[in-house]
Amino acid sequence: MNERIVIVEDDESIRMLLEVALGSNGYKPKGFDNAKSALEHMNKEPPRVVIMDIMMDGMSGIDAVRAMRSSKDLRDIPVIMLTAKDTELDKIIGLDAGADDYVTKPFSVLELCARVRAQLRRHGGTEETDGSENVLEQGGIRLDGNVREVMKDGEPVILTFKEFELLKYLMENSSRAVSREELIGKIWGDDYFGETRTLDIHIGTLRQKLGDTADNSSYIKTVRGVGYRFVGGTK
Repeated sequence: MNERIVIVEDDESIRMLLEVALGSNGYKPKGFDNAKSALEHMNKEPPRVVIMDIMMDGMSGIDAVRAMRSSKDLRDIPVIMLTAKDTELDKIIGLDAGADDYVTKPFSVLELCARVRAQLRRHGGTEETDGSENVLEQGGIRLDGNVREVMKDGEPVILTFKEFELLKYLMENSSRAVSREELIGKIWGDDYFGETRTLDIHIGTLRQKLGDTADNSSYIKTVRGVGYRFVGGTK
């Protein structure tokens, strides 16, 4: 296996526990007690998955994830946030920064290892395109999958990795309503362990960035009893 996993955790006991657990499962973990050192290492040797604590001295885990998502070499690496905070606002902040999963302390080491495996399966492959099929335009929204860029009426819209994937899938399937189960399976993987509320949080932040509200949505409508549908700027 020998997959590189970076652990960023300032609590030495937790960091060492994760290093031992991941190492015994065939991974190649490397721990850091601060985000700055971890980012410097990742820029030289990108890992397959990052486990990132939120509350740390110096650069926070949130700022570190944002830095990763703005880096061409690190933006697609899955990040599992590890934190003692468990309120919905904390989850929204972490997910909006670009985190892929969220684990609250105290946690099960076996579950965390399973979540790492799930992220590796989810992000295991790359897709080849000829370019033209990866550009979608509808209702003033232009999504370019080749450079992972979204424009609304000519202005850039900054999205996290998951927000981009959600918008892309909804635009690709704008002829129908997409169920919540299908979206979770396609964007997070069929073996996703997290709360289904995660989807609603991402839809909420995506709507905000597109200028939508749940009650007055021009782009993403809630289809009661089904899921969501991209309606391309029509109310």
